[in-house]
Amino acid sequence: MRGYIAALGLAVAGSSSAPLSALSPEAAGLEIFEARDARNSGYVDYQVELTMVLRNSLGDESTRQLTIAQLEVPDDGDKLLIVFETPKVIKGTALLSYGHKLEPDDQWLYLPAVKRVKKIASRNKSGPFLGSEFAFEDLASQEVEKYRYRYVGEEVLDGVECHVVERYPNDPFSGYTRQIVWLDKAELRIIKVHYFDRKQSHSKTLVLDDYRRYDGRFWKPGRMVMENLQSGKSTELIWGDYAFGVGLVEERDFSTNSLKRVN
Repeated sequence: MRGYIAALGLAVAGSSSAPLSALSPEAAGLEIFEARDARNSGYVDYQVELTMVLRNSLGDESTRQLTIAQLEVPDDGDKLLIVFETPKVIKGTALLSYGHKLEPDDQWLYLPAVKRVKKIASRNKSGPFLGSEFAFEDLASQEVEKYRYRYVGEEVLDGVECHVVERYPNDPFSGYTRQIVWLDKAELRIIKVHYFDRKQSHSKTLVLDDYRRYDGRFWKPGRMVMENLQSGKSTELIWGDYAFGVGLVEERDFSTNSLKRVN
């Protein structure tokens, strides 16, 4: 890894701000993520189907099918609905998340077996999401304001030139003390994330690849793998084609009452 921001002489692609070399490490890290956020804004809404593959330390695996709907909220965090379609035993289980820029996110879990909507407490969002290696907080909207940043430098990762940025969650109940994020310099797509737990140990690694561009603008990964370095377990997400601008309605599609209608 090469140096700090003095190694760079160019501004972030897609940004009109000063060159990174003229900024402090904290300001440069924020600049990169603000530029990334600007590139990914304006999608309005989308829906996508995906496959979740759970693997234990022995390589045994189980598969689940899910659908995701997301709605852009310009003045706050985005709204997200995740619904399990298979296996039959958890069909209809759903997670509804209201992202916020400055306040803790609101999340609700619907369990069809007991026909109950459960509010997830902020202090519990670091727990695993339905047996996967993704935590509830990993599935919340990743608003820029949720973190503090520090630019680390440049690194070539699998032949791709990347910015490397540390980010520190502002949420006191986060399960992470920090994350190290690799973003490709050309498109500011996240390529890899190292997660450090409350004991400062590198606990998980997320790798994103098979990116595809939609509507000539929005880059989305076709595959994400979260590996738990402590347990040896992993969770793979295989994404289908995204459908943008499908006409989702906040009151109809993202209310707690809508959770009970997902079946």
